[in-house]
Amino acid sequence: MRERQTVQLVRRARDFESFVAGAAGRLLHAATLLTAEPPDDNPRARRLLTAALARTYASWDRLHGEDPYTYARQQLAYRFLMMSWRLREGRGGALGMLSPQERLVLVLRVHEGVAEEQTAALLGLPMERVRTLCFRAMSLVLAGKSGALRLTSTETVRGVERVRP
Repeated sequence: MRERQTVQLVRRARDFESFVAGAAGRLLHAATLLTAEPPDDNPRARRLLTAALARTYASWDRLHGEDPYTYARQQLAYRFLMMSWRLREGRGGALGMLSPQERLVLVLRVHEGVAEEQTAALLGLPMERVRTLCFRAMSLVLAGKSGALRLTSTETVRGVERVRP
């Protein structure tokens, strides 16, 4: 019986290691975008990814046919939302001017390609709210690149013009 359990544990560890080898780079990039840290100096993103992967490993046996990448991304989003109150200050860069919720929606929708319905379900928000957050975030990022946002209804928040829905 012990040999069987040992074989299962070794197989589980090997499967998880191969998953991490294939997915960790993309998940780290998503975590770096969420924390708005520079790619070469991203300790918060690394801690966020480590916590998400630890939770994924703990739930590995219960995934039964589910996509482990989807689960890991979901854990990454949950962990980010739990720690986002500590990340309120702007961090610089194009995503640094966004609120944590706007950043999360933008990364999920644009970088990860998650559907609007799935993003809304993951965050527990109505689809209209997800759509609005994504629009605001894209407007802010594009305004930061072009220097000025030419829309009729705007408000200034933290020194940045923000589109009102």
